[in-house]
Amino acid sequence: MISLARLSTRSRVLAAALGAGVTAGAALTAGALLPGPEASAGTAAAKKAPGVTAQDLLEIAESQIGVTENASGGGTKFQSWYVSSQRARETVERDGGNVEAYADAPWCAMFVSWVGEQAGIRPTVGWDAYTVTYAKWFEANGRWGSEATPGAVVFFDWKRGDSLYGIDHVGLVKKDNGDGTITTIEGNTGNGKVEQRVRPKAEVVGYGYPRYAA
Repeated sequence: MISLARLSTRSRVLAAALGAGVTAGAALTAGALLPGPEASAGTAAAKKAPGVTAQDLLEIAESQIGVTENASGGGTKFQSWYVSSQRARETVERDGGNVEAYADAPWCAMFVSWVGEQAGIRPTVGWDAYTVTYAKWFEANGRWGSEATPGAVVFFDWKRGDSLYGIDHVGLVKKDNGDGTITTIEGNTGNGKVEQRVRPKAEVVGYGYPRYAA
């Protein structure tokens, strides 16, 4: 059973809203319910390099800086897109709850997923609303590591642990600052906004690596 005590306040709200007092087997199985259409790194979709660079993806993310949620924690285009997506139905089947709960749920993962969709590389960026299963998907597909590269999907644990189950938040790496920090673009940060942030690497659990054009 996933311990809700390990999740941030807003992650616990999401878990409660979606009925995510789920077992690891139900939530984290690498298979048909992975957060991308391919089931493994061996598929053609996973192997094919897209015609999109990391900079292309980051420019889309940067264009959303300043977008803000409403007083209920919803109202963003990222949540609306996820609610209407096939993936929302799949994750409700996995986690329980109902699709409409995503409309006011924590949206950091939905933001990263939306950016990948807009860039046209959803199969390699993945899509999910739950940070732990999002990270597990990168790991299952052999696209997980510890190097902060531009365009990497970065997963944080505010308690500075190293377990994927402790992940609280997700964003995109803009650059490694070379001083123990990274510059990121994140949704659902600050006061519920898309912002550029500087984060210590000590808060990073790991990085997921989409496939980009050279």
